Amino acid sequence: MSWAVRSLLEGNTKIFSMLTDVSYLPTLTIDSLSAYFVLLISFGMLTGILYAGGYLKPYRKTMSRLELGIHHLAFIWLHISMLMVTVLRDGTFFLLAWEMMSVSSFILILFEASKKETRLIALNYLIQMHVGFILIMGAMMYVQSLGYAFGFDGLAGYFSKNSVLPLFLVLFAGFGIKAGFVPLHTWLPHAHPAAPSHVSGVMSGVMIKMGIYGLLRVLTYIHAELYVVGLIILGVSTLSGLLGVMNAITQHDIKKLLAYHSIENIGIIGMGIGAGLLGVALNAPALAALAFTGGLLHIFNHSLFKSLLFYGAGSVYQATHTRNVEQLGGLMKSMPKTGMLFLLGSLSICGLPPFNGFISEFLIYMGLFKGLGLDIWYLDLSMLASILGLTLIGGLAVFCFTKVFSITFLGSPRSSKASQAAEVSDDMIFSKILVGVLIVAIGLFPNLFVKWVAEVTALYVPDISPIENALPTLMKVGMAGGLFIVVSLVLLWVRSRQQKQVVVEYGPTWGCGYSGANAAVHQYTATSYANNFTELVGPLVGTTTHYEKIAEEEIFPKARHFETHSYDVFEKTLIDKPAELLLKSTDRHESFQTGKLTHYLIYVFVFLALVFLLTYFQIL
Repeated sequence: MSWAVRSLLEGNTKIFSMLTDVSYLPTLTIDSLSAYFVLLISFGMLTGILYAGGYLKPYRKTMSRLELGIHHLAFIWLHISMLMVTVLRDGTFFLLAWEMMSVSSFILILFEASKKETRLIALNYLIQMHVGFILIMGAMMYVQSLGYAFGFDGLAGYFSKNSVLPLFLVLFAGFGIKAGFVPLHTWLPHAHPAAPSHVSGVMSGVMIKMGIYGLLRVLTYIHAELYVVGLIILGVSTLSGLLGVMNAITQHDIKKLLAYHSIENIGIIGMGIGAGLLGVALNAPALAALAFTGGLLHIFNHSLFKSLLFYGAGSVYQATHTRNVEQLGGLMKSMPKTGMLFLLGSLSICGLPPFNGFISEFLIYMGLFKGLGLDIWYLDLSMLASILGLTLIGGLAVFCFTKVFSITFLGSPRSSKASQAAEVSDDMIFSKILVGVLIVAIGLFPNLFVKWVAEVTALYVPDISPIENALPTLMKVGMAGGLFIVVSLVLLWVRSRQQKQVVVEYGPTWGCGYSGANAAVHQYTATSYANNFTELVGPLVGTTTHYEKIAEEEIFPKARHFETHSYDVFEKTLIDKPAELLLKSTDRHESFQTGKLTHYLIYVFVFLALVFLLTYFQIL
């Protein structure tokens, strides 16, 4: 950790061996990029293990010590493997660490392996991670076959003498699966809800950033075709941001909703990186420095507010035993600490001041607007599309979190589960406060954090002076945020003093003049809240409705049940339909599995005869 801090603050690279006299052990290299991710990983894992101490208490009564021991061991190995991913450059050791990261997270997702759905989700996750692994390994093996080193260092020589785009696309797909870029995201909305909440917070806040790390590490070796590379990243990221937040709005499962917002924020990170590369390619220092720094800072910001939100969702689940927001409501009264901290995370993820999400998005906006003044029409078009996309993403995020917060924490309880909820233990609250302090600190003192991130930006952008020029503006933003908080606290203090002089009466939540109705029926639901939006973007966000219509001749209608479900259009097209075709194909060949030994001997004989004929005629 100390090496990482020194490397980030001093802006230099630390290279050292695990044992100097053993040549076959890997060399560990920490530059500012590695240091940045080492600090992010360490803080994310610290809050995760602190939160797990309280979250796992109920499971200690129902699970064996062996099961819990395996879970904790996998958590430790996930931490170690992610650290190793960021400091290893040799291909063999890097891929071993990458594989260890995938396997340990697979075990963590399998925490409740008694559920069939969890086992299927974990298997789907593992398969997709190995698809990404094969793409990364294949790209490195191809580079090695041309005489370059096996690993990241070999990419420098390859990209300097060969076309960048083909190999970059392979690596982008490999790392993009881990990051969750659309359309490579289909594992993510299932794995996060299936995992326990401390694992969800770590996976979303930290682990998927390893895909971003891999992409950023590859970009350190690319110095040509940057315009095309930047345009690809910008386009895919904008699509990811828009579709991620659109799908989030239609969700009823609070953890699945947050998972889709991870895809959205990966898109925002990619938009900053892509726009920054366009600035480098077109010699636009302000666009390059500001957008790239905003994207890099958003990596850390997202790790904070997303882990806070997943920890909040885990607290709600522990108190109510449901993740369905339609069955919640009124939790602010029974879980005020969790509610306020969830509100803090919600405001931050929406990019609202004075919190950290606003700072990183503000930097990206500054860079995009700087890119408009260069009188390059195709760059202007890209910047306008990005500004429009980022604005739309931000607006839809506000829409989504007004839905999830109001339906979950405000109003009246919609079920007995919500009405019987109680606040979680203080050890689960402490980890969320720890994250919340950093969220507010970055919002109030952005200069301090932006200076650190600028050391990473310097790896990619030759001129980072525009960041220095932006610091006075950021200081004013922080001061305005601090003033807002001070005024709010003063108003709250005045109100509390005034309330002491009156008798406060407590009663049911206002029911529009009628409080005798069923709270579950006469309140907004998540479905009704998002209904108009769902109808507007129907082709992009798939939904199905389960409801039996009332026939004209049905004078006395029977009891009915109304329910909606959403599905991912990309998942249905790219995963479900091909899988169905494969299963149908295998079903046609079931007749070959007769279970008779003589038939299998005939198959072997036919195969050997076919190999002989193909060899004889020199086809093989």
